[in-house]
Amino acid sequence: MNYQQTIDYLFSKLPMFSRIGPAAFKKDLTNTIRLCALLDNPQDKFKSIHIAGTNGKGSVSHMLAAIFQTAGYKTGLYTSPHLKDFRERIKINGEMISENDVIEFTAQIQPAIDELEPSFFEITVAMAFDHFAKEKVDIAIIEVGLGGRFDSTNIIRPELSIITQIGYDHVSMLGDTLEKIAFEKAGIIKEGIPVVIGETHPATLPVFEQKAKDMAAPMFLAQKERQVADWQWKNHELIIEVETLAKSDHKKYHLDLTGLYQARNLVTVLEAADILQKQGWKTETEIVEKALRQVKKITGLHGRWEIIHQHPDIILEVAHNEDGIKQMVEQIELSQYNHLHIVLGIVKDKDPEKVLSLLPEYADYYFTQAHIPRAMDALSLLQLAAGMGLNGHHYVHVNTAIQAALSKAKKEDLIIVCGSIFLVAEVDPQYFR
Repeated sequence: MNYQQTIDYLFSKLPMFSRIGPAAFKKDLTNTIRLCALLDNPQDKFKSIHIAGTNGKGSVSHMLAAIFQTAGYKTGLYTSPHLKDFRERIKINGEMISENDVIEFTAQIQPAIDELEPSFFEITVAMAFDHFAKEKVDIAIIEVGLGGRFDSTNIIRPELSIITQIGYDHVSMLGDTLEKIAFEKAGIIKEGIPVVIGETHPATLPVFEQKAKDMAAPMFLAQKERQVADWQWKNHELIIEVETLAKSDHKKYHLDLTGLYQARNLVTVLEAADILQKQGWKTETEIVEKALRQVKKITGLHGRWEIIHQHPDIILEVAHNEDGIKQMVEQIELSQYNHLHIVLGIVKDKDPEKVLSLLPEYADYYFTQAHIPRAMDALSLLQLAAGMGLNGHHYVHVNTAIQAALSKAKKEDLIIVCGSIFLVAEVDPQYFR
């Protein structure tokens, strides 16, 4: 098979969450363990950091990858899902795995696929681990795909575990309370391995404390160590002043990731960097400062409050669940603009009514959909939204919806494209420049 045939094979022949939803989620690590055993257990041949959470884990993963790259380490990065190209999921020093490596790996394990019938996730994780081992990375940043306890990535023994923010998402698989969701995320806590908890919450903290105690894992609460003292936007950067509480020490960090919600992620990253430095890694403050100025540039992170057009501003935001939408709305409220236009598409299993209830009624809406089976069709979304006081029109494609918003917006207006990672993936920024 050539590259496109290989990708088609992976996407169409195997269960994939972005296509079929909850049915793709397996509460079992057996296939991943067996598949990696056939590959001589590549996960044991490189050092790693494991990151779970409802929101923030992608940004934290990319920030840490940028820090290690800036420090001179050969750095692997495994994330999901991708926006444009499957190979975005597996990178070394910001470079995607080659098409040829994807082809060769898939061909190599095809007999095992026929025998084990592993999921799309299990194959992709095995591919990443095999690639990192063969390329002899110094460290790999591994983002959990879904949950934690039964996620395919959860066969590694990392240097550090990180759990970012906990909120309601994938409740049909992870549970319908914060305690149940936290229990699944806490599944990445390993015996004797330190864990950073990015945000504390009365419902989730006891869950993490108990799991850390059971695993004799040192636990560090990022918010107990540092807090954000001040912030500002300047010259396309988010400048955050952070206070280290034990020292009453203030330090400013310049981020090229300009979403204000990155302040929460920064506190988590700084605590992780401190622990890693004590373990002997070169993650001192000077390197962290330099890395955070160029996370997008050196890791290729996109879709986090990303401006793709100015006058009017068009911003891509992958927020898609309750907490993510809340954070996005907070950001909108702090932004300067004349009138707000929201291009919105969501998937059916994301509690559409909850998402819609959080959005402002004063905006003009352009309802659309990603071209995947899980997407809620644009007309149904419009009808549901209209009943909740959100008015607009529907469009068959996100780029058509953006064009409609552009034709109506004035130079000082703000256009937000949000609601689904898959929707943002179908935006063509070149089309609007």
